[in-house]
Amino acid sequence: MNRSPLNGWAVYPSRNPNARLRLFCFPYAGGGATVYSPWPRALPPEVEVVAVQPPGREARLAETPYGDLAQLVEAMHPQLLPHMDKPFAFYGHSNGGLMAFELTRTLRRTGGPMPLHLFVGGRPAPQMDPDEEVIHALPHGEFLDALRRYAGTPEEILQNAEIMELIEPMLRADFSLGETYAYTPEPPLDLPISAYGGERDDEVDIEELEAWREQTSREFRLQMFDGDHFFINGNRAGVLQHLSRELRPLLSTLFPAGTRGW
Repeated sequence: MNRSPLNGWAVYPSRNPNARLRLFCFPYAGGGATVYSPWPRALPPEVEVVAVQPPGREARLAETPYGDLAQLVEAMHPQLLPHMDKPFAFYGHSNGGLMAFELTRTLRRTGGPMPLHLFVGGRPAPQMDPDEEVIHALPHGEFLDALRRYAGTPEEILQNAEIMELIEPMLRADFSLGETYAYTPEPPLDLPISAYGGERDDEVDIEELEAWREQTSREFRLQMFDGDHFFINGNRAGVLQHLSRELRPLLSTLFPAGTRGW
């Protein structure tokens, strides 16, 4: 099995062969696998982080990005499935939350292994009617202005024409993922869901996060953090401390690595 730390769909920031649980982390619009590179140092030692790297970003910049979420999940599913050979959970931020959610539903439909827990951050529940500015098809100048309002892309990047020429297709495709997403009702998931939010997030309010409760028949938890939409960066220590508290009871139910039971 090829698990290159540098490229491909599954990036391992820090190999941990003794891990009992893998945490698959899905990126927000404009983000890549490196967003999650610091996470292994702050999570329990039994957790191995797998940062998901879709085409069109970082080491995969030369590849064509996906602008349709259903097509992305269809391509992602067989690539990530071989890495689900031990217990695992999902964390997805913003658009990554939709990726994680729809991949979970694909695994259920195909009879595949299921995550033990779904963590979503900074993303309204999928059944909510979107109340956001549609920007993925705006002309270049208006698109840059919209990126400034989102405050997720550094100004020095926005002003660098050469860099923007490289990453603008990926950014447009990323925003298209969320803006063209069409929710299809299915039964609630039979696994716990935790929704994380930023107290100063102007894009996602607490009611939109609370609505994730409808997507599970099991336990639901809502946790708010100091920070804006990108609280996983601005308040990384607080997020990982809380995430660790949620993962520890899960770890206590698992067999030691290398033993029977999975």
